[in-house]
Amino acid sequence: MAKDEAFELLEAVTPTVEKLMADHRERREHWYAHEYVPWEQGRNFLTEPWEESDASLSPEVRTALVLNLLTEDNLPYYHAEIEKNLPQESPWQDWNRLWTAEEGQHAIALRSYLLTSRNCDPRELEDDRLATMEKGYEGDFQNPIDIFVYTSAQELATRVSHRNAGKLADDKTAYDIMARIATDENHHFMFYRGVVTAMLKENPSAVLASMYRVLANFQMPGTGIPGFLRRAVDMAKSGVYNLRLHNDRVVSPLLRDWDIGSLTDLTGDAAAMQEKIMELPARLLRRAEAFDRRFGTALA
Repeated sequence: MAKDEAFELLEAVTPTVEKLMADHRERREHWYAHEYVPWEQGRNFLTEPWEESDASLSPEVRTALVLNLLTEDNLPYYHAEIEKNLPQESPWQDWNRLWTAEEGQHAIALRSYLLTSRNCDPRELEDDRLATMEKGYEGDFQNPIDIFVYTSAQELATRVSHRNAGKLADDKTAYDIMARIATDENHHFMFYRGVVTAMLKENPSAVLASMYRVLANFQMPGTGIPGFLRRAVDMAKSGVYNLRLHNDRVVSPLLRDWDIGSLTDLTGDAAAMQEKIMELPARLLRRAEAFDRRFGTALA
């Protein structure tokens, strides 16, 4: 689908976007990061340089929190990637700005917690942040539909990852912060899922093509983070986020929510794409089983 045709589809579902955004504003409870951070634990890093023994969380949980934080740090690139695929001065851009404003608090809360609780090396964290943002992020999206399919899956995946990291942390503050962030991600997911639902009703052929392209090649946006593969494997092994969770908690639920298997009256190409999409869970589970045999994973 050409970009101008995709813009026509965006225009057709704009009333739905306005309603989804209004629902989001009514549903989401605004919160303040400073009310969650244990400031009383903070100490001067100049007079008391960080040492590994300062950390109170397990290495696996710290890896998850830092990787999630560095992913959140790249927010300016995500905003720009979405923005360039939207009609100018539209409700779509209004949403992108609201989403960016809400997402920005996640990095503030995570970084403040990690530093005050001394659960990260502050110099290493800053070096990794700089390297991550210098590399930036650019998604392989062919049109705006791809963006909204991707963000539906990505927000749901982030919700799962944040919540599981909090559950594994033997620390109530970490649990509360990650639960709060995960709740935000769920609200954002509900918006993006609703957008794709509306698009499916208008043009199932175009959306199914995007859906297969995105879900068959899905990658989290943090792949440019230094040491991403090693950190991602550690997270997978600990049960924070892995291929089995990706299938069970993200891809399969999305296919059910969008009722992909029950769509009828499709063109030949769209019906073929529907079949390929419905084969994705089995493909993911085969990969998950291979990973489990090699590494072993914890269940979350």
